[in-house]
Amino acid sequence: MIRVVLADDEQLTRQAIEALLNLEPDLTVVAGVADGAAALAAVAEHRPDVLVVDHEMPGLDGLAVLDRIAAGHPEVRSVMLTRHARPGVLRQALSSGAKGFLAKTAPASLLADVIRRVHSGLRYVDPEFAAEAIAEVDCPLTERELDVLRLVDDTTTATEIARVMHLSAGTVRNYTSSAMTKLGARSRGQAARIARDHGWI
Repeated sequence: MIRVVLADDEQLTRQAIEALLNLEPDLTVVAGVADGAAALAAVAEHRPDVLVVDHEMPGLDGLAVLDRIAAGHPEVRSVMLTRHARPGVLRQALSSGAKGFLAKTAPASLLADVIRRVHSGLRYVDPEFAAEAIAEVDCPLTERELDVLRLVDDTTTATEIARVMHLSAGTVRNYTSSAMTKLGARSRGQAARIARDHGWI
């Protein structure tokens, strides 16, 4: 039997996937959990063969979980599920150790096959996601512009970012304005979201 830990914060989705996977003759879900911290605890407790983890979860998201699993439990193979597949997320997931990457809209039979595939040492990436990642344009931003956008959220000010980066607030505004222009963004928050979606930050 291939032992699986399933992490997804949407209870209905998690329970449906768990029930469908448990119908497979060679798969058993040993734990179903709702967040990243619980996923790490379940892996430590159950030592599964495969972890299936949602990308977007409260607290530790799927990417953070992948990083910690790769560092602490390298023998566990990981599959990432996502509702919104962006090329940057795919690249980050693979660099964080995911062996499988597919949409949450995929049929349960495909997920079961992907679990078997990664358990045997192979990889699986949804072909549509892979094509989008290959077609992705290079990052037009400078390292300094990326550094500024990494610190942008709904509450930080230019002055606060400047303090962290040891720059003047005016310089931070210049970097932000330049990044917005290059990305066609209407706000610094939108520029940061575009950069995150592409996996540049």
